[in-house]
Amino acid sequence: MSCAADIFAGQRVAVFGLGRSGISCGRALMAGGADVLAWDDGAAGRAAGERAGLPLADLREVDFATLAALVLAPGVPFTHPEPHWTVKKAQAAGVEIICDVEVFFRQLAGSGARLVAVTGTNGKSTTTALIGHVLRHNHLDAHIGGNIGKPVFDLPPPAHGRIYVVETSSYQIDLSPTLRPDVGVLLNVSPDHLDRHGDMDNYAAVKGRLFANMGGGDTAVISVDDAYSRRTLDNLPRDVAARPVSVETMLDDGVCVLDGVLHERAGGKTLKGCDLSLARALQGRHNWQNAAAAWAACRALRLDGGMIAGALGSFPGLAHRMELVAESGGVRFVNDSKATNADAAARALSTFEDIFWLAGGRAKQGGIAALGDYAPRIRQAFLFGEAAGGFAASLRRAGVAHQVFERLDDAFAAAASAAAELATATGARPVVLLAPAAASFDHYASFEARGEHFRRLAEAVAAAAPRKEGETACD
Repeated sequence: MSCAADIFAGQRVAVFGLGRSGISCGRALMAGGADVLAWDDGAAGRAAGERAGLPLADLREVDFATLAALVLAPGVPFTHPEPHWTVKKAQAAGVEIICDVEVFFRQLAGSGARLVAVTGTNGKSTTTALIGHVLRHNHLDAHIGGNIGKPVFDLPPPAHGRIYVVETSSYQIDLSPTLRPDVGVLLNVSPDHLDRHGDMDNYAAVKGRLFANMGGGDTAVISVDDAYSRRTLDNLPRDVAARPVSVETMLDDGVCVLDGVLHERAGGKTLKGCDLSLARALQGRHNWQNAAAAWAACRALRLDGGMIAGALGSFPGLAHRMELVAESGGVRFVNDSKATNADAAARALSTFEDIFWLAGGRAKQGGIAALGDYAPRIRQAFLFGEAAGGFAASLRRAGVAHQVFERLDDAFAAAASAAAELATATGARPVVLLAPAAASFDHYASFEARGEHFRRLAEAVAAAAPRKEGETACD
């Protein structure tokens, strides 16, 4: 049974933006007795809302002074590049503007359920799924949702002892003014979504607001490996228990992973830990950071270190995140379509050698200029989409061989051929890596659609070739 929201029972609430989360929240509010007015700027959204049973009302014609709240879909501009027209109307009427995560949090009050909220520029989904996996592996009543793809109001209703692990984007935090998780996790902050937040300082400040309402009994798990996250750690409310994490420094206190070995530290001594080398889905420094954060979060929920270590090795990973989708003739095909910015792509590039790199799409601010340090790992780059020209200029400066294509299909074919030639000639195990460092929206509806296209192309190559011993078409 999905969750209902009765906190606005008997009151009038506008819901704008009828994607998955907007529809789910609107239905929960209706189930809880609210008078819901639903709308979307797009005809497809309105049709989806109508099919879901939401009462449609053109909010341009609604007196916002009659509303208790405007529930805004996270994808709708709140502050930048300028507030959406519904935001302006709500502000003029003094109506609070919130999102589904805020409504859900208020619904948890007094239920005895606990909330783990995970944010960061990169790694949110993997860490959210990993925490949920560890909790469920140890027979706890845990459920994951939020920005990971399952709306929070599609989760079971609050119950004593239930734990919700919710991926929270900066957009959702911006629209959740009273959010107070029992455990808050900040993985990292690097340039992204600046079109929606204006600049890095504002973006980082929004991420940091995840912890603003926390107090005694709450735990903040925060990386110390970037300056913005360290600033958030330094400015935590006084009573919050701080749990620093790092993959760069042996901390005196906190959780760190160095050379694939996880250490839980206190007073300059390692108290507990585990070797991550056998955790196949947690390879690379970025996944070490995810594991360190998950460990710290689960310890805050009173799990023993042995209980956590026993679950890390069985974590299957997530689709489109450093996902090995096929092997053929010694060539590995890795789908990291979720790497939609340079920092995320860097995490993939730092994990492999002999890379035949597929990059491109719709460029984000900064492009790939920061990725020149990974040139020695890249045999050749195969660029596609709107960003190809700009990416090519960056790679020329870095001395990386590259080719430019219009679409992924042709770029993939060239990359697969070049990688197969290297594998045959040298016995190396090269990687055809889709780590686009760009959004998907030039040619695809989502990063998932782009990743699935790559998967089909890779599986077709693997199916057409004789397999070496130990290889699988989909591993």
